[in-house]
Amino acid sequence: MSKLKIGVIGAGSISELHFGAYAKNAQVEIHAVCDLNEERAKEKAKQYGAVKTFTDYKQLLADPEIDAVSICTWNNTHAEISKAAVEAGKHVLVEKPLCKTVEEAHAVQEAVRKSGKVLQVGFVRRFGTNTNVAKRFIDAGELGSVYYAKATVLRRLGNPGGWFSDVERSGGGPVIDIGVHVIDLCWYLMGKPKVTSVSAVTYDKLGNRSHIENLSFYKAADYDAAKNTVEDMASALIRFENGAALSVEASFTLHAKKDEISVKLFGDKGGAEIEPELMLVTEKHNTILNATPQIDHLTFDFEAGFRREIEHFVDCCLGKHETISPVEDGLELMKILCGIYESSAAGKEIQVN
Repeated sequence: MSKLKIGVIGAGSISELHFGAYAKNAQVEIHAVCDLNEERAKEKAKQYGAVKTFTDYKQLLADPEIDAVSICTWNNTHAEISKAAVEAGKHVLVEKPLCKTVEEAHAVQEAVRKSGKVLQVGFVRRFGTNTNVAKRFIDAGELGSVYYAKATVLRRLGNPGGWFSDVERSGGGPVIDIGVHVIDLCWYLMGKPKVTSVSAVTYDKLGNRSHIENLSFYKAADYDAAKNTVEDMASALIRFENGAALSVEASFTLHAKKDEISVKLFGDKGGAEIEPELMLVTEKHNTILNATPQIDHLTFDFEAGFRREIEHFVDCCLGKHETISPVEDGLELMKILCGIYESSAAGKEIQVN
């Protein structure tokens, strides 16, 4: 059987996890790499055996040999490239978030539906072992009706700068960059209920704190300490049509003791902590039990998660499965993300249609 020929658009840091996963998949050939930086594109092509390089994604999409693409570019290009890719007859794996606005998300969804191609949104935490184990218990009714979830992802010093801190290219700061992961994780495990309202606050009190010494953090390739137009942190309460609610906190920078990630779900029969480590909470014989599943990864393993995400995408392209992260989910998450920013700007709870 001929291999699925892949083109990777955007050769920045996140693309390495895509390249690595594709390289380990026997059903795939990495055929082409595209990046605005020609030298970087050529370096990735040489490293992973791609035969073609481009600096214009439109030229890559015009290549009839390419079957599918990974889009690992700035957020403000996701919608444009995704639409062009499916219209060119390519399957698409687009990094989260799907785009910058709800309007863009609707446009991408319509293009996908017309094309009949696979578009998978990069909600990679759906592919974690801890997530999948928890979902089995939830789907089996072990937690009962999940009516509340709480997600926290805090960095005390972790604004990457560069395009991450440029609202025009990124669409926002910690909410849209790291908050999206835990928001999606909770929403997915809660059964993907329809969002009805969002009440949120965002703050830009601290900036990127580039003056801090003796403590290192990840910096984007185009890091510029003088440029920062995104929020420091945000807090939101998201309400759903079924009466459930999700509380979320996310920060790039905060006067906190340490970085923190926590994802918890609460049902009328039991509860679950997904992060920092998977634990299930229940009652048996009038006694509360905290149960720790015996699995290899109680927390999210990035490399394994991306490998499973890529494997799933490839199988979907080959017609073996339907994606568990479709464009429709990308649209619903954009409603939540944009709702957070809209509510903060308005200073009040906003209704989501």
